[in-house]
Amino acid sequence: MINYIIRRIFYALPILIGVNLITFFLFFIVNTPDDIARMQLGQKRVTQEAIDKWKADRGYNKPVLWNANADGMKRLTETIFYSNSVKLFVFDFGQSDSGRDIGHDISQRMWPSLAITVPSLLLGLLAYISFALILAFFRATYIDVWGVILCVIMMSISSMFYIIGGQFLIGKYLHLVPISGYDTGFEAIKFVALPVMVGLVASIGSSTRWYRTIFLEEMNKDYVRTARAKGLSEKLVLYRHVLRNGLIPILTGVVVILPMLFIGSLITESFFAIPGLGSYTIDAINRQDFAIVRSMVYLGSVLYILGLLLTDISYTIADPRIRLD
Repeated sequence: MINYIIRRIFYALPILIGVNLITFFLFFIVNTPDDIARMQLGQKRVTQEAIDKWKADRGYNKPVLWNANADGMKRLTETIFYSNSVKLFVFDFGQSDSGRDIGHDISQRMWPSLAITVPSLLLGLLAYISFALILAFFRATYIDVWGVILCVIMMSISSMFYIIGGQFLIGKYLHLVPISGYDTGFEAIKFVALPVMVGLVASIGSSTRWYRTIFLEEMNKDYVRTARAKGLSEKLVLYRHVLRNGLIPILTGVVVILPMLFIGSLITESFFAIPGLGSYTIDAINRQDFAIVRSMVYLGSVLYILGLLLTDISYTIADPRIRLD
């Protein structure tokens, strides 16, 4: 197991280097430091003195890749690439183009994002798997047919409808929870309740239908027929055999969600005014703050690779027959 984890870490390094290089070249080769300065200053007629001062304050006055005027290792370290990309490997995100500490902002904004995404993930898995098992248990009956029809209808509706509809019905009409905003401590519950509920409803159609397909595929396999032939009840077969083996593809799908636990939901946080990492990224894109966007892209890549590793390890828990050497 340890050797496997070490190998996966070494495999991840070229991927992270590639993501870092691609994002750097996209931001600093397509847009020169002068272009970034003009966009940040936001003026129609910007003097060259103002541009030079802005670049000097943020270290953008250095050469991009190679500093021929420096000596020794400073030819590499006294560059924009080293200051803005190499330090990302040790999670030194530096300063944003607006002058804020990106690492501090991430450490503060990750908690509102987690307050929404973690309950959405856990409650969602519980609800989706439960509904899918019910439909699989009553397969080829009216409950299954109408359940699938309802899932198709719900997955065909845009998530924007659920957000706006939830804000109007729950927040404005019934006045059960605030429409938007955020607070700390236990007061945060009333602000995250509606986003979590909207996220569950918006995803229940597609997730339930997908999990139902997984369970039905497992129910048609030989080991299930053997279990039935031994006299096991349908409920016991469903929960002891079908559910356990169906967890493997479900765990694979959860990998896509894991980075969102920290990165947050861009649309949900924007509509509900949650000061999380999702709204942080949207605001950075609107302000064209490339330092923040580049940091969030790199952080998302790290979390996705970590999710792949955790999923492989979790396979051994769901199915002990799988061994990681």
